[in-house]
Amino acid sequence: MVNPKIMNTYIALLRGINVGGKNKLKMAELRGQFTALGYAHVQSYVQSGNLLFDSAESDPAQLENEIRTMLLDKYGYTVSVMVRPPDLFARIVEENPYLARCEDTKQLYVTFLAAEPDPAAIAAIKIPASTGDAFSVAGRVLYFFCPGSYGRTKFNNNFFERKLGVAATTRNWRTVNKLLTLTQR
Repeated sequence: MVNPKIMNTYIALLRGINVGGKNKLKMAELRGQFTALGYAHVQSYVQSGNLLFDSAESDPAQLENEIRTMLLDKYGYTVSVMVRPPDLFARIVEENPYLARCEDTKQLYVTFLAAEPDPAAIAAIKIPASTGDAFSVAGRVLYFFCPGSYGRTKFNNNFFERKLGVAATTRNWRTVNKLLTLTQR
């Protein structure tokens, strides 16, 4: 439901934008496309598809559809889009089960899931203790602790997407915190 007098702040996470030379988009151009969709106060963070914006729309799923359609129509890109409110990011920062355990926050990652995964799919994932890696799922959020290199672990975004059967996009702990900070404008 759209109420033009009430603006809601959102964070859009686009999967696979400007990663590995694929789905290249200049953030200035993407911000312009968000503005053309009627969103206000559009801001991007780094080049990997993180955008903050205000909209009178109160349904994040509607916004996801609008953004996904725009990316397909304007650029021919079929990418997962997840739109989340800032309060979710605040809860993630407060509730990360691995924060106290890690020596360096560079070991923390958050995977945003398009839907809540089947509990049986979660239970079926076995990560050997010898890796030191660990994960926990809470609703549509997967917390990942990776004491080694995220670039070398096999338990990455693609792994969790495949095992859980839901679209996903991952951000490091610094990005999650920065996006939350940027919403407090």
